[in-house]
Amino acid sequence: MKLFYSAGSCSVSPHIALNEANLPYTMESVNLATKVMGNGENYLAINPNGQVPALMLDDGTLLTEGAAIVQFIADLASDKNLLPAVGQINRYKALSWLNYISTELHKGFSPLYNPRTPEEYKAIAIENIHKKFEYLNAHLEKNTYLLGDSYCVADGYLFTVINWTHFLKMDISKYSHLCRFMNTMMKRDAVIKTLEQEGLNLQDVW
Repeated sequence: MKLFYSAGSCSVSPHIALNEANLPYTMESVNLATKVMGNGENYLAINPNGQVPALMLDDGTLLTEGAAIVQFIADLASDKNLLPAVGQINRYKALSWLNYISTELHKGFSPLYNPRTPEEYKAIAIENIHKKFEYLNAHLEKNTYLLGDSYCVADGYLFTVINWTHFLKMDISKYSHLCRFMNTMMKRDAVIKTLEQEGLNLQDVW
């Protein structure tokens, strides 16, 4: 398998999942501005939507959309318990979290990365993001991970998105339980490996 990624972007989530699953894979970096890969080739020839992450399977099938990719990885390595089994209610709770992070949190950050977004709208976007942080902080007050004591791929996605507050210089120190979650994630071997592979230095951030 080959993971197409951009360091620090939402592709960090499936990258963590691959390392948690301990599956063999290769990596190809993508410049999201130019759509040129690290090998000099045109990424659009592989993924016409030009976004990351994308996962090329050994048979040539291309999977896109991070929330779907991490589910595939989890099911491919079912022995690692990265996602509860089909039929278990916790699986659907995990899928609910994946959808919440994708549609409510991840997309909420998009205006902050667009240089054409008016400052007034950015202020509204930040206010809305903080409401999501309050909700997550309250949930994590009583839970180590999103599903309680059990890690799942949704946690890797949440970690990925919350990391953007560091790059955007957003102070989240008042969300103590969310910060504790981030510290817990930073100690996982798969997360440490992913950050090292992508050249991301987040040591002591949380």
